[in-house]
Amino acid sequence: MRVFVAVQLQGCSICYMVSGVLLFDADISIHQCSSHDCIAEQELDVETIESVDQDENTTKLASLEKTRDMPLGVTVRNEHDRVIISRVVSGGPTEKSNLLSEGDETLEINGVPVRGKSVNDVHNILMHVKANFSYDPSEDPYVPCRELGLSFQKGDVLHVTSQDDPNWWQAYRDGHEDQKPLAGLIPDLLSSGKLWCAKKGKKQRKKLLFNPSKNIEHYTEDILTYEEVALYHQPPNRKRPIALIGPPNSGHDELRQRLLSLEPDRFAGAVPHTTRKPRAHEVNGREYNFVSRQSFESDLAAGKFTESGEFEQNLYGTNTDSVGQVVNSGKICLLCLHPRSLRVLCSSDLKPYIIFIRPPPPPQERFSTLLTRETLEKVREMEHSYGHLFDAVITNTEQEKSVSELLRLIDKLDIEPQWVPSDWVS
Repeated sequence: MRVFVAVQLQGCSICYMVSGVLLFDADISIHQCSSHDCIAEQELDVETIESVDQDENTTKLASLEKTRDMPLGVTVRNEHDRVIISRVVSGGPTEKSNLLSEGDETLEINGVPVRGKSVNDVHNILMHVKANFSYDPSEDPYVPCRELGLSFQKGDVLHVTSQDDPNWWQAYRDGHEDQKPLAGLIPDLLSSGKLWCAKKGKKQRKKLLFNPSKNIEHYTEDILTYEEVALYHQPPNRKRPIALIGPPNSGHDELRQRLLSLEPDRFAGAVPHTTRKPRAHEVNGREYNFVSRQSFESDLAAGKFTESGEFEQNLYGTNTDSVGQVVNSGKICLLCLHPRSLRVLCSSDLKPYIIFIRPPPPPQERFSTLLTRETLEKVREMEHSYGHLFDAVITNTEQEKSVSELLRLIDKLDIEPQWVPSDWVS
């Protein structure tokens, strides 16, 4: 994670881009932060920092590459409405960098002005993680105090307030910070991995987000137990693409077509690429982007296709460039994808919003049929292997209700910030 810290110095202001996590605890010390002397400076216009006085001062951007093994060597305090650096520890990375001094005022963190905020407010800005597993302290024989253990469900966002203990972090569930006097204990990243693997009966620790060499029918995807997340509010002119995921009989493609027909000025599909020759009525860039086989294979090797295939010796696929064209036009790009395609989409800069479409529950008299069992198994596999990527889930019992729910979720993206992987923001 990269944390941007703007501080007001005597005679100028400097914006620090720190790669890592800053955590302020109750005694307003900074923990779990360290750096080495890898400094890059860049002149920026002073107006890029909202809280900086508009004078002859310039803004400098310094980058410190951090690890988690050493403290940054600096503490802060509140002084009236300001957050002030109160101490630079002798011999620490901050002193060696010669970039921060006692008395400097912290102006912004991750672009959020902190003047007027308490130090306790400051760490709300800093570290949140999404849990990719469920945890019940009453079932954990290793939790040091069950009464202090924090239970959570898969998908919950946790505000981590302390990582001082090597095995147990302190955290709140997002939104509960003001409702409970004490933070709860959650297993740290390594302990949670061991705990999850013990539940799954696996010997190896789950740690990778994707394993594209395997397919959904034959593997359980490796997943991070916690994923660091940050709040993101989509700009008005750059809408997040909507990816609908579901088994073949879930009706997700029909829902996509319904949205496209309902609001064609708001929604659009990505124009696919193909290596076949255009037919008489077809226009390049409308029905298809017609490209050479060499160009198609080059983009395919570069990982630019979310999905691709071959039919009658011609290649077809959806290129992330086509998705980007829709996004840049100000419209919302609607996609129906196989879950394996999410690997490419999520690693792009497109910031997709992913909705899983469940098929309706089968009638009781058909529950035991082979087709129904296969469908239910496919749903379980998708949710187990890719559920950590889903932003929302809709059970498609009735199309009109599902369309209304889709529109409600899409409308919410314009109103409320959403939790996304922190790398997408930094």
